[in-house]
Amino acid sequence: MKTLKVDSVQLEFDGRKILQSVYLNCTQGEVIGLLGRNGCGKSSLLKIIFGTLEANYRYVSIDDQFIHKGYHNNRIAYLPQHNYLPAGIEIEKLAKQIVDPQSWAEFTALPLFQRNAGKKIHELSGGELRQLETMLIIHSRADFILLDEPFTHISPIQAEEFKPVIRACAKRKGIIVTDHQYYNILEVSDKVILLADGVTKHINDNSELITYGYLSGK
Repeated sequence: MKTLKVDSVQLEFDGRKILQSVYLNCTQGEVIGLLGRNGCGKSSLLKIIFGTLEANYRYVSIDDQFIHKGYHNNRIAYLPQHNYLPAGIEIEKLAKQIVDPQSWAEFTALPLFQRNAGKKIHELSGGELRQLETMLIIHSRADFILLDEPFTHISPIQAEEFKPVIRACAKRKGIIVTDHQYYNILEVSDKVILLADGVTKHINDNSELITYGYLSGK
């Protein structure tokens, strides 16, 4: 099992420290839930790990081998908050370019794919599109998956549909997932990390989310 390690991440914008003492590790076979308030730097951290945002300082490694850009050689895959799929391509054709051949049978068995294989991206509803984007990323060739708000803009029924898929894919991949819908994150994660004041706090019990002020005790 490979391990992704992220350490000593520092990020400043206009002299304001966004991230200053960040540490986390994720091993294939587990889901790490990343929680934090709006603007705390969760998306920035995922982009730094992926390699599309330059930090003031960062150390990212897989099995202690330094990774300069996570997207090189399909080591790490990233689901951004915004839609990323080209509108006019048929879904089955697009999926063949992204999905790991070893995961193809599993991916094509998904009801979401079976309902929409012959459609083009722009024909999907917003919720179906977000589901598809997430499913393509977690069935990709990457060893580690970063999911930025996969539960946003989808219905509770759609969320329940793909939580088991995330868990199934995590048996062979490492997954880091963040979302404002914290209850979905708590349900799907093996470990939870809170990002607050630029620092990562490793949560051992959900009551600590109240202690640190992320959740109300009421």
